[in-house]
Amino acid sequence: MTNASPYPAYPTAHPVGPSPDPTPHPYHRLDRTTGRHRWWRPLVGTVLLAFAYFVMLLMLLAVSYGLGTALGAPELPDGGADLGPLGNTAMDLVSIAIGLPLVLLATLWPARRGAGTVTSVTGRLRIGWLGWCLLAGLPPILLLTVISFFLPGGSDESDTWVGLRSFLVALAVLAVLVPLQAAAEEYVFRGWLLQAVGAFLRSPWLAVIPQAVLFAAAHGWGTRWGFLGLLVNGLVMGLLTIRTGGLEAAIVLHVLNNLLAFGVSAAVVGGLSSDETAADAPWPLALTAMATDLLYAALVLWLARRREPQRLSAPSTPPAPYAHAAPTA
Repeated sequence: MTNASPYPAYPTAHPVGPSPDPTPHPYHRLDRTTGRHRWWRPLVGTVLLAFAYFVMLLMLLAVSYGLGTALGAPELPDGGADLGPLGNTAMDLVSIAIGLPLVLLATLWPARRGAGTVTSVTGRLRIGWLGWCLLAGLPPILLLTVISFFLPGGSDESDTWVGLRSFLVALAVLAVLVPLQAAAEEYVFRGWLLQAVGAFLRSPWLAVIPQAVLFAAAHGWGTRWGFLGLLVNGLVMGLLTIRTGGLEAAIVLHVLNNLLAFGVSAAVVGGLSSDETAADAPWPLALTAMATDLLYAALVLWLARRREPQRLSAPSTPPAPYAHAAPTA
């Protein structure tokens, strides 16, 4: 006679770890999807991120100084090696770009979620959507380029052509480093900081405002209009990130803006030696930049309605509490 036992033939363990939240979440709330959110994780992650960046920056300065010493380069007033206008610009860009891998590491730990979740709600960089955002960004940038030539000059840079060879060499270096530098800033401000605040606040507006203020402040205090322009830029890119579910739109705008700014500086003698930033923009240029940011946002939102990029995280299914073994004879 065969008797089926109502109990498992051997003990089975309950699932280890928290259950993921099955509810779809917008980009700024992705820290809530894993079920591992704790109030201290965003705070500890931010402190560790800042400390690791400081250490990496010191190491980069040491490498720069050693390279300058080996090449016999003169010293800058702050004690660093003077590698020339292009060399110094390259080191400045690299010093910002090193923040990108640090953000990915902080997302893995202590945030305890996939590194790709800081890129988009799909957990990856959406190349197709990135291309559409690039198409949307070309008209505003071309408009900004044309208008800037007719604006009154607010810089002490010369207008002497640097020469075709020097310009092409600088353009090649900038084409490699500027996208990394711009992307790193997006991963820090529109990525890590936006999601760190969003872990506590549901409102997208309240989550967007702190990173926009910090983004503007990180460029230094130049003019009131320059600061306002950066603040509007941070708000626009933050809202586009939430509305489109990822960093692609913000990265495109940031890269195009910086390529334009650095490209214009590289075209004239002494342009790359200037220490001016977007924070120093005079009011005509700042207003024009704000208008082009809003135009870009309108184009991206129009494309988002047509292309419908994923805005929310995919719903996850909680695991079963335990599994029964097959009955034995």
